Amino acid sequence: MTPETPAAEAAPTPVIADERIQVVDARNRPCGSAPRVAMRRFRFWHRATYIVVRNAAGELCVQRRTLTKEVFPGGLDLAAGGVVGAGEAVHVAARRELGEELGITGVPLRHVLEFVHAQGGHHIFGSAFLVDHDGPLRLQAEEVAEAFWRAPSEALALDGVTPDTRQAVEMLLEAGRLEARA
Repeated sequence: MTPETPAAEAAPTPVIADERIQVVDARNRPCGSAPRVAMRRFRFWHRATYIVVRNAAGELCVQRRTLTKEVFPGGLDLAAGGVVGAGEAVHVAARRELGEELGITGVPLRHVLEFVHAQGGHHIFGSAFLVDHDGPLRLQAEEVAEAFWRAPSEALALDGVTPDTRQAVEMLLEAGRLEARA
């Protein structure tokens, strides 16, 4: 290395939140809880929420994950959301995650579908919600590096989209749930 060549910057260390996660069996029946780190290590089945945020133009809010996220650091999420805490109802988790990540509160959430995501060592029972929002966003600095809006087809064409949020949006499109707002 020469003085003109800067040393490569090391990637930030991922942060795994110290919280208990609702663990479920392969049929989505609650069977206890576990620390998030154990859920990741042992690849337990768990529940997660996916809140697709759409504006009046029909565009989706796309979030770039921070580099400290434990899964898919720096990736693109097509939905807000996250794992469901121990004893937490999915709709409560969805409202919490939407408020934490994007600062969106007090808007109606519509539950639109349930799906299973079992890829890449992840074992998730997903609950997808849709929310219409044209107001400002307040990004959670620890989790969201940036947010921008794209038409659903453009969002799905982006490189680096997380596989679970891709699956949720593809299923919403197939079900006709992302049609233009009336």
